[in-house]
Amino acid sequence: MIRETTGEVINKYKYLEGHPRQYRFDAKEGVFNINGSEKLGRTLTFQPIAWRIFNDNILNMGTKNWAEIFFIDEQNCVSAVLFHGYSVDNIFRLIEPLYYDDLTLADVVIEAVAEKKEYTKSQPKGVYYIATFSYKMAAAERSTELKQFSQEIKIFRQETLTDIANLKTSFNYYNPFCHSSTPEALPEGVDYPQVRQAVEEVYQISNGQA
Repeated sequence: MIRETTGEVINKYKYLEGHPRQYRFDAKEGVFNINGSEKLGRTLTFQPIAWRIFNDNILNMGTKNWAEIFFIDEQNCVSAVLFHGYSVDNIFRLIEPLYYDDLTLADVVIEAVAEKKEYTKSQPKGVYYIATFSYKMAAAERSTELKQFSQEIKIFRQETLTDIANLKTSFNYYNPFCHSSTPEALPEGVDYPQVRQAVEEVYQISNGQA
């Protein structure tokens, strides 16, 4: 942002590169929180500025389908929230009608709501929550501003970044592994361990070691 009277550049949004403010969805309790401590309630409203949907083993939770969505919160901080499992399926259901209207998640304001579910195949019955999503159109001027901002910064979260993630879709997400200065940098979605193993085998054969 530029102050018109002085031409001064204003850092309107706060962002420590690779370390967005962490919003969390507690699927056991059915609430959203900040950093696992400040509870916000059963709904979270936000306008995405970047996202990725991927399959990976992160946060010591095993291999799952994940949706990582970045947004600007009420304190003008670049923030991120993660969803997994059935909640990711619900995000895809949101993306589909937007796609046919030539829109993306960056054009709308999303309301995520914790919806209560029950385990029916076990006794006693257990309770868990999934996130459901609805949206309304965002203000065009606000969308333009956020899109411009998100294209000027490197949006990612260091704690969830690996070089083996199986990417399904993304928007304005910066992957440092794909922007390495080395010529061996590989695109997102490639199974890096298998590629490295294949390169080593070729090297061994060419040098008579195999």
